[in-house]
Amino acid sequence: QVQLVESGGGLVQPGGSLRLSCAASGSIFSIYAMGWYRQAPGKQRDLVATITSGGSTNYRDSVKGRFTISRDNAKNTVYLQMNSLKPEDTAVYYCNAGSRIGVDYWGQGTQVTVSS
Repeated sequence: QVQLVESGGGLVQPGGSLRLSCAASGSIFSIYAMGWYRQAPGKQRDLVATITSGGSTNYRDSVKGRFTISRDNAKNTVYLQMNSLKPEDTAVYYCNAGSRIGVDYWGQGTQVTVSS
């Protein structure tokens, strides 16, 4: 059992920055990868970025060079630094954790709105 709590969303102007945080608790030893997904109204939930327990990262093409995913193992927290934000980045961002037994866990989501 893993619990995930996201924070850091908000309203920002195009070109601005936000940093999302996802704090994990529970059976965190079972997590092999964590990631961020996003879902805009009327659209599917899409992968944004992932990071494995070994530190390997992966990003969707549209955020490469702008977003950075990182971990702080001491705090059991994963971050998503979002720079040069665009209106099309507007979505609810969800933290995800994949366990070593093939179970996925999700946070409650945090709203990111990019608008002038």
